[in-house]
Amino acid sequence: MEEKEVLLTKEGYENLEKELEYLKTEKRTEISERIKVALGFGDLSENSEYDEAKNAQADNEIKIAELENKLRYAKIIDESEIDTKTVQVGNKVKIYDMEFDEELEYTIVGSTEVNLAENKISNESPIGKALIGAKKNAVVEAQTPGGVAKYKVLEIKK
Repeated sequence: MEEKEVLLTKEGYENLEKELEYLKTEKRTEISERIKVALGFGDLSENSEYDEAKNAQADNEIKIAELENKLRYAKIIDESEIDTKTVQVGNKVKIYDMEFDEELEYTIVGSTEVNLAENKISNESPIGKALIGAKKNAVVEAQTPGGVAKYKVLEIKK
């Protein structure tokens, strides 16, 4: 199975490492304690606390494996290589939405760092994909779920 490269900023990589460490230490210990307590309740065939704790353990191990895989295939974006001539992962981009007559600002990030509350969109999202490689003043079209959207690139920052 061919693995896909995971683009991450330095901050995103560090956040994944912290989350992995938490899941491997504190979370594993917490679940282990829940299992011990549930075992004390006796008959496992009718012990919902035990079943829930074992499911939590399985979910945690899956999450650990996913994070380890992401970190294994991570490519950290070198911020010194980010320029402002064309849009690329790591850039902050101010765009003009031609349909809704409004300015928007997004930071283009890898798919694992998406956070819409912070206006961080993936380079693989329809808008992110359309913006990658665009220059200032270029008009790009993004195939969104609502149809084709047009954006003008107003500014590209680091």
